[in-house]
Amino acid sequence: MVTLIQHEPSEGPGSLAALLGDARLVRTFAGERVPAEADALVILGGGMSAYDPLPHLQDEVRLLKRCLAEERPVLGICLGSQLLASALGGTVSRAPQKEIGFYRVRLAAAARDDALFSQAPDDFVAFHWHGDAFTLPPGATALASSTMTPLQAFRFGARAWGIQFHLEIDAQVLEAMLGSEELGDDADLLRRQADRELPRLQRIAASVFSKWTALL
Repeated sequence: MVTLIQHEPSEGPGSLAALLGDARLVRTFAGERVPAEADALVILGGGMSAYDPLPHLQDEVRLLKRCLAEERPVLGICLGSQLLASALGGTVSRAPQKEIGFYRVRLAAAARDDALFSQAPDDFVAFHWHGDAFTLPPGATALASSTMTPLQAFRFGARAWGIQFHLEIDAQVLEAMLGSEELGDDADLLRRQADRELPRLQRIAASVFSKWTALL
């Protein structure tokens, strides 16, 4: 069974949900405790930072380290990718500027042989919402970048991936995220961009995520 950790009411699994079946949902925003072990692990995004001294984040890093040691399938998205990088010895810090909106992602050469991204386009427009960035952990393989963020995705070993951009986003999650912030006219612009960009992004997400769930 997959353990799915959700940090914010507005940042649910989106297009991942249909592929995870009867996943065990842990809602840290509701005070639910992070388990000590997991057969497979997905950690979603959130407004906090990986370096914030929050007990549940420390528990998540411990769980990540256990899953990595046991070679369990791991998928970290946005904050989840930052926590994975931290668990592997990478550095997470404040980025020079926030990256919010639909911006192009470019895959690295190594992605052509990656189990998840090998069939994805060389570049595509993804949804971003983060103010932190991370360095490539020792032993990890860089998979993607954007103009503002040099490291957008990485793989460690054969069963763990960190994805900084919101590949899981669908219309419902996007609307929930937009409603959680005071974005003014920017929110309407993002909605118009979503009408154009989400269908293609969701096709890429379906391919990538189905390959990850095949590891279960």
